[in-house]
Amino acid sequence: MNPTLVSAPKESPAANLATGGPHMPPISQSLVAFGAGVLAGRASRKLKTKGWAQRAQEKHRLGLQRALSTTTYGKQFGIEPGMKLRAWQERVPLCAYEGFAPFIERMKQGEADVLWPGRCSFYAVSSGTTAGRTKYLPITDEMLSHFRKAGLDSLLFFAARAGGSEVFLGKHLFLGGATTLAPLPEASDHPAFAGDLSGITALNMPAWVEKFLYEPGREIAQMSDWPEKINAIAKRCVGRDITMVAGIPSWVLILATAVMEESGRRGFPATTLKEVWPNLKCLVHGGVPIGPFAEELRKVCGEGVSFHEVYPASEGFIAAQDAGPEAGLRLMADAGIYYEFLPLAEYDEAVLDQLGARTVPLSGVKPGLDYVLIMTTPAGLCRYVIGDVVRFVSVEPARLVYSGRTRLQLSAFGEHVIEKELTDALTIVCHRNGWQVVNFHVAPIFVSSLIGQKRGSHEWWLELHPGSEATPTGPVLAQELDVELQRLNDDYEAKRKGGGLQIPVVRLVMPGVFEHWQRGVGRWGGQNKMPRCRGDREIADELAKIARFHDSE
Repeated sequence: MNPTLVSAPKESPAANLATGGPHMPPISQSLVAFGAGVLAGRASRKLKTKGWAQRAQEKHRLGLQRALSTTTYGKQFGIEPGMKLRAWQERVPLCAYEGFAPFIERMKQGEADVLWPGRCSFYAVSSGTTAGRTKYLPITDEMLSHFRKAGLDSLLFFAARAGGSEVFLGKHLFLGGATTLAPLPEASDHPAFAGDLSGITALNMPAWVEKFLYEPGREIAQMSDWPEKINAIAKRCVGRDITMVAGIPSWVLILATAVMEESGRRGFPATTLKEVWPNLKCLVHGGVPIGPFAEELRKVCGEGVSFHEVYPASEGFIAAQDAGPEAGLRLMADAGIYYEFLPLAEYDEAVLDQLGARTVPLSGVKPGLDYVLIMTTPAGLCRYVIGDVVRFVSVEPARLVYSGRTRLQLSAFGEHVIEKELTDALTIVCHRNGWQVVNFHVAPIFVSSLIGQKRGSHEWWLELHPGSEATPTGPVLAQELDVELQRLNDDYEAKRKGGGLQIPVVRLVMPGVFEHWQRGVGRWGGQNKMPRCRGDREIADELAKIARFHDSE
């Protein structure tokens, strides 16, 4: 046990607002932090053990095979307990959501032992980021255990690298989706409910987490109107001892404004969250790259607040930061999910069911290559292609970065630009010029004789924060983005220098355009994300209608 992992917090004016006196954590809260310190020490030692992740993955593969062998899906594809990896790869096909949908419908109607042993009571609703269809992802008891373990482990990673578990001495504020769940009409004698994943996990959290850590409380967590919810969170949490905030960067920025305004109304003017919550230690972020928002987030959080990146998905909690940001994220190798990796160069959605033998386990990955992520989960999603692309920074330890989506790429002209490269280019340009990004989307402009477009190009739709130091023009931004993309991507550089691509077009839009689009398609608030790029113009043309841009302009 490392006694340095727990120390007393500073006196909190925020707590004084709520209690009228100096802040001292209750004995039970101190015990939570003490226990977290012990667990963080154990986690740190485990993560330093060579080969640990690979051994954990093999254990999970065998355990999942035992459970899957008793299901309808497992029997259909010959899954057997103890089967060798090669047999697993050759018998069981890779499968996207569409392949699981008929089985999930049977589960929703109350049928047992379909994808996973027993019946399933909860389904996470997800629309993804590449298509409008609604996905219902089964959340079994074992899947809830996965999310609880992975979520705790991610915070233990932070405590271990921070050298102290002070983050557990206060409250943790989660900006999650509404916890209200809808009953499924398909269910017969077995009640089943659907809703946001964060809502399902919030309703199934351990009692000690809800009592000692969780904010903003059940009543506010049920709210679905996000502007109203943000204001309610600010009113409740100003005056509480918040040590951690978790959420998508754009919503954290909106929350920060509301919190500082509420603090000012109470007679405590503040320019940072740290001034409102003196014991704030950690900002947990994930779901979207933080790069374009990092500078503004550092300003509103204040000094001494560390960023902690996680890689969550509705299908599973995939990775979390255990070192500096440049090191990548540590794969959650021992949280119940078995991972495989298909080289992106071999990915072909049209023949997905024929690519099973080409995957590699964790022990076979190589750093620097892009892989399509394959997951087998304790919800019965077997060799599921979730559509994410990852790149390993190192193999021992197993750390990776999110590269993008299989469908979120720009390659209409053979340029093979991925989401991460677009985000990195924009981050570099905005950081250099002091510009702050609210939202963006990139699409191709195709060759068209009607508008005089003789060569293809990229079109950037971009909303900058009104408080940016110097508002740029579209052509200036286009030149700088073009230079950075040529530096980051050899194929893009070759197409630009060879004349296959024109310089990008940048559309700077007024505030509210992206919000209008997201509200219109039901992706506003919570964990919803704006698709950063597409190989078609479906979203771009909708943005053009909202912003009143025309191809001829």
